[in-house]
Amino acid sequence: MRLRQRTTTSAPSARRQHQGRPEDQRYGAGPLLAYGTQHILTMYGGVIAPPLIVGGAAGLKPTDMALLVTAGLFVSGLATLLQTLGLGPFGSRLPIVQGISFASVSTMVAIASEGGLRPVFGSIIVAGLIGLVASSFFAQLVRLFPAVVTGTIITVIGLSLLPVAFQWAMGNNAEAPGYGSMGNIGFAGLTLLVILVISRVFQGAVSRLSILIGLVVGTALAALTGRADFSSVGDAQVVALPQLFHFGSPTFQAGAIVSMTIVVFVIMTETTADILAIGEIVGTKVDARRVADGLRADMAATTVAPVFGTFPASAFAQNVGLVALTGIKSRYAVAAGGGVLLLLGLLPVVGAVVAAIPYPVLGGAGIVLFGSVAASGIRTLSRVEYHDNLNMVIVSVAVAVGIIPIAAPTFWDGFPDWFATIMHSGISATAVVAVVLNVLFNEVKAGNRPGASVFAAAEREKDDLARTSH
Repeated sequence: MRLRQRTTTSAPSARRQHQGRPEDQRYGAGPLLAYGTQHILTMYGGVIAPPLIVGGAAGLKPTDMALLVTAGLFVSGLATLLQTLGLGPFGSRLPIVQGISFASVSTMVAIASEGGLRPVFGSIIVAGLIGLVASSFFAQLVRLFPAVVTGTIITVIGLSLLPVAFQWAMGNNAEAPGYGSMGNIGFAGLTLLVILVISRVFQGAVSRLSILIGLVVGTALAALTGRADFSSVGDAQVVALPQLFHFGSPTFQAGAIVSMTIVVFVIMTETTADILAIGEIVGTKVDARRVADGLRADMAATTVAPVFGTFPASAFAQNVGLVALTGIKSRYAVAAGGGVLLLLGLLPVVGAVVAAIPYPVLGGAGIVLFGSVAASGIRTLSRVEYHDNLNMVIVSVAVAVGIIPIAAPTFWDGFPDWFATIMHSGISATAVVAVVLNVLFNEVKAGNRPGASVFAAAEREKDDLARTSH
């Protein structure tokens, strides 16, 4: 019988030798709440950004935007509890925080800008069910998403989101007075400056909260100068259960479903990497079955998310880093954070406050937030081997195709609707191209030979030049 050490005193005493799995370590109520809240503060800016972006693309009014935000918090809390505590074959039972996925944002924006939220929700339900079925044997599919593919996709996700940050910085509404004014851009710059100063001057927990602090400071200054409108906050309920299908019943469009299914496989790849990473950090055994259990929790949350009016949920990588930094390995601490998210999701007034943050302030934070996504993709690509292969070609072509919707938004308009829906999303287009090219160039071995690519040859020439110059 495995013994579990319980403590209700201080956090340091909870760190003494623990009998059993390290992730099963327990703390008293106070430390649990403190450590859990720290996790939520670390990822809060990331979890509210997708609803704001997609809601803006769908043209939602402030009250509906507030509901979209609180629904995202509520489902993120449910998903975190399922992932950490587990229920039968669902949940890895590891300290993993779940939140609304950035990977799906550009695809959802492409769908929502054409048909609103109903086809977005329909595509998520179908794609989530497909992911749920695929969870048990996803290890056989993950080879289609090596670092050269996932790094390219993540990079394009960040690049696709950056125009949203710039639109926010200008005011988000081209017909509104002051759009693109120095005042709007100035507030975005001020918010960005606050984030940069905090990141540089402070260390530890304060530095990790730089996005949230920047939003608070920027919003406070905007309110003092009359640039923030909180009138809708007074109309919001303080406590309310999430409304089911508030935005209408889902509709199902073939092109949207294909795009979202591609996104779901990317999300599953990221979650698999996070589960393996947290296993190494915690020092616990993670086998194929545990990965599958974690993916089932991911996909179950994604499938039911549209019922509550929100979007796909996935593991948040920044919280994996927080576990490594703090050394708090308990899944119960993260579960406490899930409870905090759940509580916030029951407070519509919180969503109303978030929805009232001025767009220029969001723009300043978005530059850092979305830029860090692109930087994360570049970091992944830095681990890819480029010598004597065609990986450079895969990256260059996939990134180029993924940038088309940004650089030339009407490029695919002449193609069939189902095809245009897929390609209008930078992430879907990038994923399709990167996966296909990776299979043709790396999985299919026939005809492969060293130095076949002019890009690879160019890399060798530069390396030779660098060596001879020293």
